[in-house]
Amino acid sequence: MVLFTLCATFFCTFVLPLSLFLAAIKLWEIYCISGRDRSCEKPLPPGSMGLPFLGETLQLVLQRYKFLKMKVRKYGHIYKTHLFGSPTVRIMGADNVKQILLGEHKLVSVQWPASVRTILGAGCLSSLHDSEHKLRKRVILKAFSREALENYIPVMREEIRAGLRRWLERGSCVLVYPEMKRLMFGIAMRILLGFEPSQTNPRTQQQLIEAFEEMTRNLFSLPIDVPFSGLYRGLKARNVIHAKIEENIRKKVARREVPPGQFKDALQLLIEHSEQSNQPLRLQELKESATELLFGGHETTASAATSLVTFLALHPEVVQKIRRELQEQGLLGSDAEENKQIRIEALEQLKYTGSVIKETLRLSPPVPGGFRVALKTFVLNGYQIPKGWNVIYSICDTHDVATNFSKKDKFNPDRFMEGCPEKDACRFNYIPFGGGSRSCVGKEFAKILLKIFTVELVRACDWQLLNGPPTMKTNPTVYPVDNLPTKFTPFPYKI
Repeated sequence: MVLFTLCATFFCTFVLPLSLFLAAIKLWEIYCISGRDRSCEKPLPPGSMGLPFLGETLQLVLQRYKFLKMKVRKYGHIYKTHLFGSPTVRIMGADNVKQILLGEHKLVSVQWPASVRTILGAGCLSSLHDSEHKLRKRVILKAFSREALENYIPVMREEIRAGLRRWLERGSCVLVYPEMKRLMFGIAMRILLGFEPSQTNPRTQQQLIEAFEEMTRNLFSLPIDVPFSGLYRGLKARNVIHAKIEENIRKKVARREVPPGQFKDALQLLIEHSEQSNQPLRLQELKESATELLFGGHETTASAATSLVTFLALHPEVVQKIRRELQEQGLLGSDAEENKQIRIEALEQLKYTGSVIKETLRLSPPVPGGFRVALKTFVLNGYQIPKGWNVIYSICDTHDVATNFSKKDKFNPDRFMEGCPEKDACRFNYIPFGGGSRSCVGKEFAKILLKIFTVELVRACDWQLLNGPPTMKTNPTVYPVDNLPTKFTPFPYKI
């Protein structure tokens, strides 16, 4: 009897769990193999699918850069994996990316992970498809027309100058990344959502920034909505943001007319379209669209502007060239009128400054890539992509493997200047804003904002990185791990 009890205990403690684990692994292997479309003769891409049911999500979350680089070294420009609960193919390289970006609605359709769709909502632009996407994009693009951008410039300059003054007054260490998020958040609140400065006092602004940070930290999380999970925390933070946006929507609806001399922000245009449409947007859809605009309008520009500060600090000769260009255009020195309005035409003449921004976005694109799902089985670079599998195209890796850029690791804005053969190479080698029908709706807004920030920065400041070149991380946009501690000092307009 004792022997039987010992055997039963051993079986239940060791043999049964091990058998179940081995069975789970075998079932996982069968599941992974069965994902192949038998009607297509091409093989699946190389790669591994990771742990049963969990796939390789944990490795991606915990070791993102190291994990992705290992995958590229081992499998090349296209490989299979299992992420966020779905079999996935990750791709890079101009030819592969081109087929995906131009295959929207034919080969693939946008589909972000379940956690992203849950937090941002089904009513935002990035989740819409076909005619709904085209219509919403057309409405939002009105907020980024040339005329609208011209109206935004004074607000951008006002906010940026106020931010730079704060940094200079600090006199010692400024943590650039959190300060940049605060700066870009204030600009996005005023321009994209029409918040008045009185509505964005420092305390309210800080509460919303913290809510956005919590939301974005948990965008890419396991789709499990239980207390203290990433998805739970992300949704809780999103609700804080939605409450403030709803307050602003109700004020706009009650006011009806935009005061004379005030521009129409993106949210105002969405509200007007909703009121004029046969299928008006519900309040929840308006809140989701506004949240997406605010996320895209400040998170990505804060990342890019922080990278600009980094690269310019490491390359003082580039700062000198920008200042010479500004001086040639009458925008620097004693002849420059600081309070004179800068128009888009003047910004367009700053070719070298524009090249500096392009080179920054090449080396450090804020958004690492995009998510799609295969609408049907198709062949990509000799491999089958089965129907229903997710496809992730990588922006940063596509820039890294581009063959047209010489000395790819070097910061060289001249490569984008007129006459340089690298400038006119295949456009899918350079995709910081994505491409095709899903290209970033606010890319012209971002370009103008980054150019004005660069102009005001080099006119007002000299600066030094206190920790040297930073280590960069992605979650979900690129940022410096140490928050980029920097000392800013006034620039006396001498070159």
